[in-house]
Amino acid sequence: MNGADTTFVLVSAFLVMVMTPGLAFFYGGMVRVKSALNMLMMSFISLAIVSVLWVLYGYSLAFGPDTGGVIGNLDFIGLKGISPDSLTGKGGIPVFAFVLFQMMFAIITPALMSGALADRVKFSAWAVFLTLWVSVVYFPVAHWVWAEGGWLFDLGVIDFAGGTAVHINAGIGALAAVLVVGKRIGFKKDPMRPHSLPLVMLGTALLWFGWFGFNAGSALAADGTAATMALNTQLATGAAMLGWLIYERIKHGAFTTLGAASGAVAGLVAITPSGAAVNAMGALLIGVVAGAACSWAVSLKYKLGFDDSLDVVGVHLVGGVIGTLLVGFLAVDGAGGLTQFGKQALGAFSVMAFSFAVSWLLAKLVQATIGFRADPDDEAAGVDQAFHAETAYDFSAVGGSSVRDRGGLPGSGTAAGESVAANTARHDSHDSKVDA
Repeated sequence: MNGADTTFVLVSAFLVMVMTPGLAFFYGGMVRVKSALNMLMMSFISLAIVSVLWVLYGYSLAFGPDTGGVIGNLDFIGLKGISPDSLTGKGGIPVFAFVLFQMMFAIITPALMSGALADRVKFSAWAVFLTLWVSVVYFPVAHWVWAEGGWLFDLGVIDFAGGTAVHINAGIGALAAVLVVGKRIGFKKDPMRPHSLPLVMLGTALLWFGWFGFNAGSALAADGTAATMALNTQLATGAAMLGWLIYERIKHGAFTTLGAASGAVAGLVAITPSGAAVNAMGALLIGVVAGAACSWAVSLKYKLGFDDSLDVVGVHLVGGVIGTLLVGFLAVDGAGGLTQFGKQALGAFSVMAFSFAVSWLLAKLVQATIGFRADPDDEAAGVDQAFHAETAYDFSAVGGSSVRDRGGLPGSGTAAGESVAANTARHDSHDSKVDA
């Protein structure tokens, strides 16, 4: 066992785990008050469901001995045959460390999709869809891309940390689900602005921090490849933020906080498949192209009429495609060229075709059986109360509720009680405006 590399992989796994709560804050701040908790829960539930599925059969399907280039077999079901002393074939790290690291990728990938469906789906239906999607879509695609014997792995497609298996997969799957579920009530009519940009920035910071484990950790060793990937991750993210903000300033006249956060995520997405194969200048180019292109892409939902609530398609699908394709030209040490570009394109578009078709069928199945879409009244009132019996912010509890319950201030008579009640009513009115 290599102790240094094992420590590196374990710490990287912890960093990737932090990304899912970071994603929850990122998405949670972008929705309206009335669905903030639901948005957090749609990410957090993935930590629970996928952790269990990964051990039961997910790891075996993704990384078990190959069957036909498309799926692993069930030799490792329930982690059968793996002990604390079992080591990976390369690098001398315990298999359990690799299992944990890859588990975190499986957790965050379906969670990425949740932002596209914000405000309007049943929480129970989302949990069922997540279970089906990760089993039927993510586990096989992860095998294609990363497992020895997987057909894209053997073809030589470069995807160091998840441009195809994670971001393209989640982005196109989210689009398919959105087309089945339909638009939010009031889409393109009502204002649907983020309720908390500070939460968005906090989520972005956690994602950026955790992404070093996501990208550099994929080297599975504390070596020069990991260092290259870490450096390029930082460079591409900074360049993408600048690219997004410059495009936004030219197009819309302002440098927005939401744009800065979204640009950073676009850069993180784009460098994920390519960062270990390009040099620093290539990373900067990938970042700035992804930032500007994704900023343009998020507006397409209004022109094309699909309601991708939090721009999963515009950022993750488009950013993942950009990073996957550009590495075909920008890879150093003789790895780039038209032949490699063709392989990259085949990898990207085959994952898109498979994921879209199966995701659409799964969403249709959920819709036809238990119903995917929330009741219109629940959607209008807020899915937090409907599915979680809670709200993110209890404005009515600020100040005089306890005074009102006592019938007024001591010695103040009924007038004071009426004043408090009126003040509470104003709070309630304000709440309804905020929720809207």
